[in-house]
Order: sequence, then C-alpha cells, then structure tokens
Amino acid sequence: MPISMPEPDQSVIARRADIIKVMRSLVGPDNVLEDADELRAYESDALPAYTALPLIVVLPETTQQVSDILKYCHANDVKIVPRGSGTGLTGATLPLADAITLAMGKFNKILDVDYDNRCVVAQPGCTNLSITDAVADKGFYYAPDPSSQIACSIGGNIGTNAGGVHCLKYGLTTNNVMGLEIVMIDGEVIRIGGKHLDSDVYDLLGVLTGAEGLLGVVTEVTVRILQKPETARAVLIGFDSSEAAGECVAAVIANGIIPGGMEMMDKPAIHAADDFMNCGYPRDVEALLIVELDGPAVEVAYLIERVEKIAKDIGASMTQISQNEEERQRFWAGRKAAFPAVGRISPDYYCMDGTIPRGKLSVVLKKIRELEEKYGLGVANVFHAGDGNLHPLILYDANKPGELETAEKFGAEILKVCVEVGGVLSGEHGIGIEKRDLMGTMFNEDDMNQQQRLKCAFDAGHLLNPGKVYPTLHRCAELGRVHVHRGQHRFPDIPRF
Repeated sequence: MPISMPEPDQSVIARRADIIKVMRSLVGPDNVLEDADELRAYESDALPAYTALPLIVVLPETTQQVSDILKYCHANDVKIVPRGSGTGLTGATLPLADAITLAMGKFNKILDVDYDNRCVVAQPGCTNLSITDAVADKGFYYAPDPSSQIACSIGGNIGTNAGGVHCLKYGLTTNNVMGLEIVMIDGEVIRIGGKHLDSDVYDLLGVLTGAEGLLGVVTEVTVRILQKPETARAVLIGFDSSEAAGECVAAVIANGIIPGGMEMMDKPAIHAADDFMNCGYPRDVEALLIVELDGPAVEVAYLIERVEKIAKDIGASMTQISQNEEERQRFWAGRKAAFPAVGRISPDYYCMDGTIPRGKLSVVLKKIRELEEKYGLGVANVFHAGDGNLHPLILYDANKPGELETAEKFGAEILKVCVEVGGVLSGEHGIGIEKRDLMGTMFNEDDMNQQQRLKCAFDAGHLLNPGKVYPTLHRCAELGRVHVHRGQHRFPDIPRF
C-alpha cells in the first residue's frame, strides 16, 4: 500500500555498486545482501501491509564493523535503517530504496552473566527469552516478556520500549535496562550506564530506550535480572460483560493490589486462544481476566482471596485458581498465543497498541463496540489490562478491496479515543509509520519541534531511520542546531524548556 515516505535520493541509488563494494570490504562479501530475492526477506516487519526493498542489507558481526559502516554512511550521506528480528508491528524498520538496512541478527551472544550484580550483558540480536533461559537454572529471569519473546530481539525491545504481561509490577524495558553501548552516526562508540546506576545529569538511557533507531545503533545491552518469586499463582475470572471486567481491573489496583500480571481477553479472543492452545478457558463468558499474584506463599494466598472477593462483588460469573505450576502455565499459554490464535479466525488482523488510564477501560471498550458497528469489522480484544495497554485486533480480509483501508481508519479512531480519554498513542509497539501521522493528536508543534531538536543533537543529517515517527521532519537549521560530542552528558546549547 502506498505511504508517504521521503523521496529516494537518486544519487545514492546511482552509487549502489560502489556502496556494495565498500560494504563488502568492511564486513566480508557473505554479509552483504544485494539480490532482490535476498532483500525480499527484509521488505517489512510484522506489519506486512507496508513493504519496500532496501538498497542493500548489511549484516555486521562486531561493534567495530558497525562503527565503520556508520562512519562511511555519515561521510557519504547514505541512510541507515537499523533492524532487529523484524517482529515489530508499526513499520519502524520499513526499508528505504536509498538506505542500507543494518540487520543486527548476528549480534546474538550473551557476553556476561553477573549474579552478584544481578545483570546480564547481551548483544542486541539475542532473543528476549534467551536471557531468561541463560539464568533460569539459578532461579533468575528477565521480567519484560512480550508475547513474541521467543523471537523478538532485546535490541528491538530497546527500540520500542517493549513490555509484556508482567510489566504491570516489574516495569517495561526502560525500567530493566541498566546500560547500553551505542554507535553514533559518525561512528563514535559510547557507553551509557552499565552495572551501576546511570549518571544523575541526563537520563540518556531513558532517551535511547524507545527511540526506534532514530538516535544511534545499539551494539550491547546490560539488563537487570530478578530472582524468581517463591510462589506464583494465577486466577481466571469470567464476566458477563467487558465493562464489568474493566471495572474489576480498576478496583483491584484501587485496593492497593499490584498483581504480577493482569490480562484481559474478550469472547472472540477467548475462543480463538482456547481452540488454538486447549487451555481450558471458560467459553460462556464475555470477558476473561487472568490475574497472577506472586511473592511469599502466605501473601499470595491472602491476595488471591482479596482479588476473588473484589471480582465477585463486581459480578464475576466464575473464578478458577491455578493449583500447580503446570496449570498456571496453561492459563498463560492461551494469552501468550492470542495473536497467532486470532490469525486462525480471520484472513488478516490489524493489531493496535494504545494506552489509557485504567479507570477509562470500560468507556473505551464501549466505544470500540460502537466503532465495530460503524466500520463493519470485528474486533478481538487482548489487553495488558493492569497498566491500561490495549491491543484490539481488527479483523479484515486484505483480499477484499478497501478492507485494509477501512481497518486503518478504524484503528486510527481507536487511538484517537485513547488520547481523548487521557492516554497515549503507544504502550510498547512504538510509532513507526503506522502512527506517525497521528502524532499531532497527542503533541502540538512545539512538542514535536522539541523532540526533533533532540534528534538533531544525535543525527543532524537525518540519516538514521528517516521517515519514521514524525509526520514532518524539519531541517536542524530550522530548529536550532545542537550536537552530541564524544558522548558527553551535558548539552549547554540545547534550548531550555
């Protein structure tokens, strides 16, 4: 589908053969992909509605190679699109015809496991789940757990500030990353944070986490690991309406209970997940909550009683508490597989990602039902309900003319509703190109100009992942030029605000 992207630089395309030659000299001929059939594997992320072939794909293996590549691109005005595992859902790694796609899949090693400092140092191409697997035998784990954790890369998690079902209690990626090694656009390698608290000057870790590849290329990540809780039990809670389930979510938090995870699915999602995973979900309810409590056994038992009472007072039609670890894992198996499960009931689905105040959950769910009628498309709702992160899956058929466009309009209205009730455009998937043209619903021109001043401080030439996040990217001279030099944390020339 056509989208508005920067016009390709024909002078770069004309230099393609020379660029290939240089890249082969830097990383070896086997690590440079140029044939159309090879490039097609990189033409999109998990938002397949948008596709494009990159100029070439380069697969570096060392930080020095990344530095040399960026140094060359900076000196020769060649754009770079960093890419992890390609599991993103917003088109943030959509290639450009005049840009090198920098595929970080060969950065796939865990470099250090430090139990004394409770952290793991990993390369960005390591999968999220591989970090937990590396420390599981010692009773540790990495808390952020996106549904795609078996495949998504930790570098991609940094790019989008990924969350997961347990982020309610243990935080998103930004709350669990301790350090980064970053290659700047001019090839300079800097380190921020590490096995210690970050600088008290500027929160550069916070800036870089969620930056979607616009500021630099991550080549090493240090993340916090946690000790597994003594006990974890999950409870299934069924309701006769999604609104009642939403009220229960708000009530649990309002009572001072912070579950390890609190997820919600509506009836279409429940049936799809149960058919796919045979996890024993109740099929006669309109909405299902999965609430997990963890900690000391006596505390967990007490909190489950409280959650059950809250749910029954609101009108829960059923509750079922996991009696062992196998049953707890089965409860979660359906939720973790909800996205592929929904893929079995519809030719295509469009996955949204917005975040709202918990107290507005029932209001937004009602509005989504109204929009279903307006647009004539079904929705399967899967939510990180505890922190208000919504994932409505709009069901459509891309082979039917106009249905994709209708799904996009439907999704845009859902996101606008999220902003109207006090929420934000993204909880963990990022902006990419999918939500780029909606940025004006959340930020005014001054807000976006200030964000772009930061972009200019890191990448004045707009060579890193152009065309993403901002509907209009101003030239740095129009914003007031600022610089980062040698990774210094103080930027006296950034305008105060």
